[in-house]
Amino acid sequence: MIAKNKIFISLFIIWLFNLSGIVGILSAYSSWFLGLTPINLLIYVVLIVWNLEHISKKFLIAFSIPFFIGFFTEHLGVNYGLLFGTYSYGENLGIKIWGVPLMICVNWALLTFITADLSRVIHKNIIVRSLLGGLLMMTLDMIIEVSAPRFDFWQFENNSVPLKNYIAWFIIGSIAHYLYNQLSLKTNMKLSIHILAAITFFFVCFLFY
Repeated sequence: MIAKNKIFISLFIIWLFNLSGIVGILSAYSSWFLGLTPINLLIYVVLIVWNLEHISKKFLIAFSIPFFIGFFTEHLGVNYGLLFGTYSYGENLGIKIWGVPLMICVNWALLTFITADLSRVIHKNIIVRSLLGGLLMMTLDMIIEVSAPRFDFWQFENNSVPLKNYIAWFIIGSIAHYLYNQLSLKTNMKLSIHILAAITFFFVCFLFY
């Protein structure tokens, strides 16, 4: 009963914040709502942790793998134009270290967690699952890229997203998934799918805005 209550509350929070964010960004207070992006990402992570059976060393390692892969690759991208292309981050993702917002690294971890759960439903083979995870992350990035400059998340040189950005997302995402899958961390599947659906729904709403 407690577990059911936790997941119900978690799903309510996810969609409450998601729909509130959409309405808020469409309102006259859009700048204020966009500034809350880091808090929204942290809430998703907190909900994942809250619904774990127990917090273990395995979870900390699983979180650290995509977090630091994200930081290292984003550092190369932001400062040297490697992997993704030439781009820079805006102010709405919060505190930066060497030009890389810490929240984008949290985002790498979050996306790995939730897409890994969906990939596990689709296929059991770890390599196939890892490739599916990388593909899902790349697809989501394609949707987010449309709104990223308008939301002051990040912007590519000449407002043109190079093909290698998506290739890098697929390859690096697949590697992150493969390493993550080695740990066999058990997260709440239902929660992960709702978070993925909420994030996708949010950015799809702004594809033509």
